Amino acid sequence: MKRDLAITTAEKIGSNVDIYGWVNTRRDHGKIIFLDIRDASGLVQVVATPKNEEAYKVANNLSGEDVVHIYGKVGERPKGNINQDIPTGKVEVTADTIKLISKAKELPIPIEGDGYDIDELVRYKYRYIDLRRSRLQKNLKLRHKLVKQVHEFLDKENFTEIETPYLSKTTPEGARDFVVPSRLQKGKFYALAQAPQQYKQLLMIAGVEKYYQIARAFRDEDLRADRQFEHTQIDLEMAFVEQEDILELVEKLIIQVSKKLGKKLSQTPFPKLTYEEAKSKYGTDKPNLEHSKEELSFLWVINFPLLEWDEENKKYTFSHNPFAAPNPEDIDNLMKEKGLDKIKSLQYDLVCNGEEVGSGSIRITNPEIQRKVFKLMGYSEKETEEQFGHLISAYEYGAPPHGGIALGLDRLTALFAQEENIREVVAFPVASSGKTSVMDAPSEINPNQLSDFGLKKVGSK
Repeated sequence: MKRDLAITTAEKIGSNVDIYGWVNTRRDHGKIIFLDIRDASGLVQVVATPKNEEAYKVANNLSGEDVVHIYGKVGERPKGNINQDIPTGKVEVTADTIKLISKAKELPIPIEGDGYDIDELVRYKYRYIDLRRSRLQKNLKLRHKLVKQVHEFLDKENFTEIETPYLSKTTPEGARDFVVPSRLQKGKFYALAQAPQQYKQLLMIAGVEKYYQIARAFRDEDLRADRQFEHTQIDLEMAFVEQEDILELVEKLIIQVSKKLGKKLSQTPFPKLTYEEAKSKYGTDKPNLEHSKEELSFLWVINFPLLEWDEENKKYTFSHNPFAAPNPEDIDNLMKEKGLDKIKSLQYDLVCNGEEVGSGSIRITNPEIQRKVFKLMGYSEKETEEQFGHLISAYEYGAPPHGGIALGLDRLTALFAQEENIREVVAFPVASSGKTSVMDAPSEINPNQLSDFGLKKVGSK
């Protein structure tokens, strides 16, 4: 298909062009009809007059969001008609022919404005229409540019992008698993990966040394402005490193990406606060040191507790994840089970404008220390072996010191786009009720499908 994008018309004065797109607006000025035609590149004004009778006739019957093909010549706009707000504001296309490709029904939701005032269930039901609004188009393009910059940076740092499985085994990542029944092994279940955590550690043991992926992660947790059932993270791991190596690399990544995207940083190098300093001074481990919406305020929080007391279950649980290494000077007390509430870890969080946007740690690689951590969390030797034996066993075949981090792509993009809700930077988000965009899920399952898995429905609310 021969096609000229709307944006290119600014450079094609005197040339004929083929424009395909949607009718953004139609203005009838008697014997002249003006159409603003929209495609992914932007807008261009088209003029239809009775001089070209057939084109004028088609234009007279067009309405918003009709899909059309325009053929005509690019010319300069009259001086009084110049629009400085768009790149093509100094030109217009005089239509020779206009063809209606697809007639649009009246839209169920408006696409003018920001759309914040429209009920989210309605917006997500018609998300393919909602996404036509310029704000969301900009957000999706910003997300793309952010990911592109991440790829370019990590490639130059000699990282290898590797995919890890989504179908995996249940792991303690702090949320409920989404489970998938096995057809071949009836009665058994996969879990959708909450994170690539164990796989990326195994890749370090495999000798990869520098791994990353733009990874999907699945967590069945309560939904809110900064959480979805599935999210995307910039996941990376490095071998033969100490904590400062990872902080330095990630800080360099964020600074470069921010510069490429034209975003201001309030302070570099990023400030570092210990967990205790952050809690005592700001009352939170996610402090916001800059209140200007025009600047991004990044900082590191370090020296987290290794363990947290779970009052409800009367036992210790992990602060970050059970694979975070204890501070070397606390290892003796850990092994002796002394002063457990005072043991620090090599965990670190990246915070921006009061939001946690990344979390990571140096990992445990000593099997004895790893078993001790699981014991303190209430796991029996049998449970530890059943759930984590594969990883602990791998430590015994030459495990390098390693660590990494997962940066929340959705949260980062939302901050860069100055959006308060990550759903505004996700193409097809889940509503706060748990209902998916467009597809009407979750939904009932066919009994025959249940039978394939050796399952049957026993009741419903």
